[in-house]
Parts: sequence; C-alpha cells; structure tokens
Amino acid sequence: MTEKHDLVHEFPEHRARIHALKTTDRHFARLFQEYHEVDHAVRRAEDLIDRLTDEQEQALKRRRLALKDALYDMLRAAEAVEAAA
Repeated sequence: MTEKHDLVHEFPEHRARIHALKTTDRHFARLFQEYHEVDHAVRRAEDLIDRLTDEQEQALKRRRLALKDALYDMLRAAEAVEAAA
C-alpha cells in the first residue's frame, strides 16, 4: 500500500479551508479534482495496478507536485485574506 497524498492528509490544518475553497472557488475546485485524479494514477502505478514507464510515472509525480504547490499557494492566500479581515 502506498503513502497517502490526498490534500487533507497533506495539509490537515487547512481541512476547513480546503472544503470552503472547493465549494466557492471554481479554479481551486478544478485543480483539486485534477490533483485527486493524478494522485490516484500515481498510487495505481506504485501499487503495480497500472503499468507505466518510469518516465510516465515521474511525469505524473511532477504534475502532482506542481498541483500541490499551486493548491497550497491558494490555501495560504486564503489564509492571509482571512487573517486580514
């Protein structure tokens, strides 16, 4: 079994903010969905359910990291707005 990389597991301190942004920010919701799909594909490859080349698997992992970074930046921006309010 591979390690979990879902966003709530990665950023438990942002659980409520993740939920709020998924329901109020279309861009966040779209990136969140893509992250979930890419993470699922990576886990299937790591668990040898889907056979991918090393290059394909590495590309998926790079995309997952880029999405996670973008989503984290959005979470931090929302946190800053909330703190300023």
